[in-house]
Amino acid sequence: MTEKIILLGGTSGIGRAIARIYAVRGASIALLGRNPLELSRSVADLEIRGAGKVIASRCDLGDPTSFDRALDEAFEALVRVDHVIVTAAAFGTQEELERDRVQLERLLDLNFTKTILFIEAVKERLLSQGGGTLCVLSSVAGERGRKPVAFYGAAKAGLSHYLESLDHQHGLSGLRVITVKPGFVKTSMTAELKPPPFAGEPDEVAWDIVRGIDKGQPVIFTPWPWRYVMAIIRRLPRSIMRRVDF
Repeated sequence: MTEKIILLGGTSGIGRAIARIYAVRGASIALLGRNPLELSRSVADLEIRGAGKVIASRCDLGDPTSFDRALDEAFEALVRVDHVIVTAAAFGTQEELERDRVQLERLLDLNFTKTILFIEAVKERLLSQGGGTLCVLSSVAGERGRKPVAFYGAAKAGLSHYLESLDHQHGLSGLRVITVKPGFVKTSMTAELKPPPFAGEPDEVAWDIVRGIDKGQPVIFTPWPWRYVMAIIRRLPRSIMRRVDF
C-alpha cells in the first residue's frame, strides 16, 4: 500500500533527504514549508523521483496561525496519513546566542514552544483518524547539559521530554511517537562549524530515520555511534564536565 507522508521541513537538509527516499518508494507526500519557491522546486524534484502524489502548503513554524490550514489541506489531500515527520528547527552557536538575545528568544521559541504547538495540532488529527506515526527531530544536545550547546540543548531536552510523555499518554491509542536524536550533521545550518568525530551526512541520517520509522523504534540515535558517545557523556561526573568543552 502506498505510504502517505506529511513533512514539515522537507525542502532542505535532512528533511529533503527523507522526502527523496519516500518519493523513490512511490509515497504520496505533503510538503509543508514557508518558502513558496523552495516548495515548488521540491515538489518538482519529488515528482521526478517517483512520488505517487505531491502537494505543498505554506506552513511557517514561527506562525502558529498557519498550522491548521496547512494540516487540513494535507490531511484532506492524502485522506489518511501514515507518518508526520517534523525536521524544521532553528540553530545557533552558543557564542551567537549569548551575544544576541533576540536570536536566543527565537531559537527557544521555535525549537520548543512552537514545535510543541505544531505537534499538538498534528496529534489531534492523527488520533481522530485512529492513529499514525509522529516522528520529530530532537537532538543529542538534549541528553546532558554541556557548555557548547547550553541553550540549544535546553530546548531539545524539553522537546524530548514532551515527546516521551506523548508516547506514554497516547501509545495505546494508536499514536506512535518517534524521537530522533541526531548528533552533528553536515547541513547548511552547521556549514561554518568544524565537524566533530562521527559527524553525519544528511543522506545517511535520513536512511537511519526511515529505517527507524519502518521498525517502529521509539528513539533513533543517528549516526549510530552517538548512542554510545552520549551513554558515556551522561555518566561523566560534573567535576569532569566542568573541565571539558564537549
